[in-house]
Amino acid sequence: MSSTASGKNGTWRNWGGNVAARPAREVAPASVEELAAAIRRAADDGLKVKAVGSGHSFTSIAATDGVLIRPQLLTGIRHIDREAGTATVEAGTPLKRLNVALAREGLSLANMGDIMEQTVSGATSTGTHGTGRDSASIAAQIKALELVTADGSVLTCSEKGTDEERAVFAAARIGLGALGVVTAITFAVEPIFLLSAREEPMPFARVLAEFDELWTENEHFEFYWFPHTGSTNTKRNNRSAGPEKPVGQLAGWFEDELLSNGVFQVAQWVGRAVPAAIPAIAQVSSKALSARTYTDIPYKVFTSPRRVRFVEMEYAVPREAVVETLRELKAMVERSGLRVSFPVEVRTAPADDITLSTASGRDSAYIAVHMVKGTPFQRYFTSAERIFTAHEGRPHWGKIHTRDAEYFAGVYPRFEEFTALRDRLDPDRLFQNDYLRRVLGA
Repeated sequence: MSSTASGKNGTWRNWGGNVAARPAREVAPASVEELAAAIRRAADDGLKVKAVGSGHSFTSIAATDGVLIRPQLLTGIRHIDREAGTATVEAGTPLKRLNVALAREGLSLANMGDIMEQTVSGATSTGTHGTGRDSASIAAQIKALELVTADGSVLTCSEKGTDEERAVFAAARIGLGALGVVTAITFAVEPIFLLSAREEPMPFARVLAEFDELWTENEHFEFYWFPHTGSTNTKRNNRSAGPEKPVGQLAGWFEDELLSNGVFQVAQWVGRAVPAAIPAIAQVSSKALSARTYTDIPYKVFTSPRRVRFVEMEYAVPREAVVETLRELKAMVERSGLRVSFPVEVRTAPADDITLSTASGRDSAYIAVHMVKGTPFQRYFTSAERIFTAHEGRPHWGKIHTRDAEYFAGVYPRFEEFTALRDRLDPDRLFQNDYLRRVLGA
């Protein structure tokens, strides 16, 4: 499901349909050398450069009127080092293909987000994450990176390199496309394992009261709260000795496709046509999914299909602030008269050492609010954002937010470290666009 196919007249649109751009030209390099040549040519022509993956960001982070780099020919696994426990992959490889290829080799990533349509470079560059008590975002699993910088040179970096390479590595794992075009990523991988998932409804009040225990007792805990209800659906994933007990094909189709996508899509249509019906629909939706447990290989447990198109805002708040933030969010929805038909998703991540990671230097909890594609989302998102920023929240780089460089300098202790590195690697701002101008400053 690539959403990056150009529309009419060479217009590029993202998956959520809320961002469009008309690049001067598109390039799909088949090698690192071709990519470097395309970057040098763009610089000679006075054009900016942006790479785009599968367009799953809701921000205009990949939009450009210059040269749009499509990485679809830069795919596949370059090298597996079983002794070191690493796999080096080309930047344009979709996570779905990576997961399947690793599984075939008896290997897996430690943690993943909840969808796998994105390219590895798009997912890591924007800070895509799942949920985890001990294991962090996809970018935090990177061991080495290769990128082409503004002068067309190829730079490799890891935590083992020179001081400069280590500084680049700290920043470029979540580089926002500001430091260069990533061409290959070396991930930490491990022998494939089994995860047992336990999904069950739980009252919102109970989840908040027991959040610390639920977080402590499970390797991967997340939940969805249905606005206008006191109900949540919780999911706990933990490593298992087996046996494998996948979701049956019929049950999987019924729960993942019919209920989670089909009935949910119909509910969204009804909600758009008759907003007043949304609270009643939410009561039904929140009770549609019953408890279930299943055991399977990691990517089949971490990820699920998302066929209903939406737009999204997500903020990371300090983990200790999550319960209070959620209480405020619930009170705001009840007070506002808003009609919210999409569940609120809550996940966690441990602190990491990546300069602009949303979990940089602090244990974090993520709160994501969604609206169906095509519905007005501004009032809901603005009200939610006011609550998130009061808790020093850090927005996901690929999801809707209104923050700027001044705000980020206040919530990221190492913000200036990133901008100083960008000054060194891209002094002429070849990789600049409107979004980067806003979030990093000119």
